Amino acid sequence: MYIFIAFLSTYCYNFFGDDMKLRLPDKTKIICDNYETENTVLHTEIKDGYIDVKVTSGDKLMFAVLRWNFTEAESRKEPVKILGDDWERGYGTFAWRGIEPERFMPWYIAVSNGSDKNTDYTGRFTECFGVGVQCGAFCSWQYDDRGVTLNLDLRNGGMPCESAGRTIDACRIYFGEYRDCSAFSALRDFCGVMSPAPLKTDTVIYGSNNWYYAYGNSSREEIINDARLIAGLCKGNENRPFMVIDEGWQVNRFDAPWAPNEKFGDMKTLADEISEAGAIPGIWVRFLVDGKKCLDLPEEARRGENNEYLDPTHPAVKEHIRTTIKYLKDCGYKLIKHDFSSKDITGDWGKDLTEGKVPRSDEGFFDRSKTTAEIAVDFYKEILDAAGDTLIIGCNCFSHLCAGLVHANRTGDDTSGVEWNRTRKMGVNALAFRLCQNRSFYMADADCVGITGKVDWALNRRWLELLAESGSPLFVSCLPSQAKGEIYENLKAAFIPASKQKDSLIPLDWMENNFPSEYLINGEYRRFNWYCETGADLI
Repeated sequence: MYIFIAFLSTYCYNFFGDDMKLRLPDKTKIICDNYETENTVLHTEIKDGYIDVKVTSGDKLMFAVLRWNFTEAESRKEPVKILGDDWERGYGTFAWRGIEPERFMPWYIAVSNGSDKNTDYTGRFTECFGVGVQCGAFCSWQYDDRGVTLNLDLRNGGMPCESAGRTIDACRIYFGEYRDCSAFSALRDFCGVMSPAPLKTDTVIYGSNNWYYAYGNSSREEIINDARLIAGLCKGNENRPFMVIDEGWQVNRFDAPWAPNEKFGDMKTLADEISEAGAIPGIWVRFLVDGKKCLDLPEEARRGENNEYLDPTHPAVKEHIRTTIKYLKDCGYKLIKHDFSSKDITGDWGKDLTEGKVPRSDEGFFDRSKTTAEIAVDFYKEILDAAGDTLIIGCNCFSHLCAGLVHANRTGDDTSGVEWNRTRKMGVNALAFRLCQNRSFYMADADCVGITGKVDWALNRRWLELLAESGSPLFVSCLPSQAKGEIYENLKAAFIPASKQKDSLIPLDWMENNFPSEYLINGEYRRFNWYCETGADLI
């Protein structure tokens, strides 16, 4: 049985900068799993530009809610649209929408008037509400015409967090007000506020990934051919490209153990051959799964209905992660792409984690004293620490929790080498709506250009060109037989700016179009057509 305890916060203002304002919430609420709540305290304190939120609990902690009711001066009188983020990758769902009080928006929201298509920004006003990255709670916002609400999921998996009197650093709350500028530039600046210390590298991350033409059916010979191809396409560029071996190199598909199958053989030799071909070797791995029970782990290190997922809080799993990373580093891989962590930690995809509640199962973790968010952050820190100077790309990671702990991160669900509509839905949407996070959170990887001959090259070429001039990572999956003639020349040209990532890309029609077609590229207007002659062609 739940009990709700409300605290009336001190009402005050703290103005900083030219436009930003910050104040404590008008109402707060804590939700625990029993009646013993006298030892549970929600602390909110205004510090240097943010509200510090901590929770001290002797109880079985579950949720907290913070509410700001708009004053007459704060209430927006003009028409506005609202944009929210997503828990992990986007699934073609990023969109500016009207006021929907029941809509849960993870991590941050932006509320803006006008349109970015009108480049006269006089009178524009974008208001942002968000939490700092690497927070201790899963945070989601709700917005209505009377106020804004922040929901904190403080559970341990699907169970209450047994924090035993420990004080949890739940989050840092930031408000931002941006006037006379576009909504895009406002949100880009706000991302820098939420993530003041991104993980940076002098190495430009771009190149080839074999997934979208091979889909896991590959071999060492194909990887070496891919490495030679990408090295040839990038010959003369100031930075060498990566050749990332995706899923399919290991014994079991999408599963442990992390040892090569017979088609790949010795992985150190393969890494050496990739380097000799002129590319930098990278590799894919999934740390938190062992569906076939191949790893020597105690039962309490396993989770899930069939014990297929591994518990990142268990010492044996942490050792498994470090041992796997050491093996890949010793083999010579300079980039590790780790995948599926949000799915393996919560048991579901981000698109299915709704209503501000993240884990769907009733299961907890081996360490019951930490929140799921804290556990995810610790997991990403464990990987980064073990990786040392090896670069990290996250995929299917909790976006806000991995920011500052990965060098690059996939911002959208998979594009496609066989279905153009999927590339438009997942790729174009993620690139436009999460480009504001590029370099502030991580290098924002909107996924690959899949080149198999099954997608009209006229459409795929536009996606290639947009990615190449976005200032973010460009990866291609090119069936070698397709790399000739026009396609070869288009790829070679695209990799020149991609090898530098100095371009500026700004979406213009993103407030009206979920798949923006109008952009400013280095200050020049460009329009892209994402549709075939029969439109979206869904039949």
